Amino acid sequence: MSNTTHTWPKLEYHYLKDTIATVHMWTQMIGKVRLKKMPWINHSWQVTLYVSATGLSTGSIPYESGVFQIDLDFIDHQLQITTSTGVKHSSALGAETIADFYNELIGNLKAAGVDVEIYAVPNEVDPAVPFAENTTPCTYNADAMQTIWQALIRIHNVFTDFRAGFLGKCSPVHFFWGAFDLAVTRFSGRPAPKHPGGAPNMPDDVMQEAYSHEVSSCGFWLGGEQFPHPAFYSYCYPTPAEFSQQQVSPPEAFYSGEMGEFLLTYEVVQQSANPEETLRQFLQTTYNAAAITGNWDKALECDLQGLKE
Repeated sequence: MSNTTHTWPKLEYHYLKDTIATVHMWTQMIGKVRLKKMPWINHSWQVTLYVSATGLSTGSIPYESGVFQIDLDFIDHQLQITTSTGVKHSSALGAETIADFYNELIGNLKAAGVDVEIYAVPNEVDPAVPFAENTTPCTYNADAMQTIWQALIRIHNVFTDFRAGFLGKCSPVHFFWGAFDLAVTRFSGRPAPKHPGGAPNMPDDVMQEAYSHEVSSCGFWLGGEQFPHPAFYSYCYPTPAEFSQQQVSPPEAFYSGEMGEFLLTYEVVQQSANPEETLRQFLQTTYNAAAITGNWDKALECDLQGLKE
């Protein structure tokens, strides 16, 4: 399927969920390869994937012979491994089971000259079935995944524009394979109270390092059984009592006490007359809610676009 229009695609969770579940496990494996080979970077930024011109990518990963890269290509629907020594290896995204994909990935890395041994159990999911023992059939709908990827491209571009308006420390726009979400996070520069941890199958000390400093974070999540709607979210840590009471835009955005964050369904953005502007409103006003109630320095925001002229 080819999508050459600039409209935002429609996302139906119940149509996409089986493909999401399969690709989630694939990204966990690939992300763990990056985790193993990269030095630890603050807030676990070294583990993430990135939206690319063909799908999701690890970007360059150091190894003994230089750098290598793993890509999930959602145009040609291939797993691709490329090394700086000139090795290129690709295979179709069509493994029979999660275990088969894991064995194929490790085998392809070895064939490419990349020696790596990962902790082969997923994080942030429950139950956490080891990859090599997971005989769940892979369900990969190529059209469904390309639709998801096209949505991620549009969201990535708005997130990147939003990121540019911050002078302080800010994460890249990156894809976390643990929760299977795209995110960008701003930092006030001040230390935060020790995080309590508690994410399923995630060491508390990893969570505590991730939230070692005050954050205002926004992202996009494809949904789950308890909330079967792709949605944008925005939260801050620590969370001032007044945060949830702040007025945000657009009017359809709401605060979820259960999840502790503001939410805006993807459908509202997708169906609006100007999806980019609608999403920008949500990102900016929820950041304002965090900055006002958390007493962030106003000088952290900036507008450098004049330098392009």
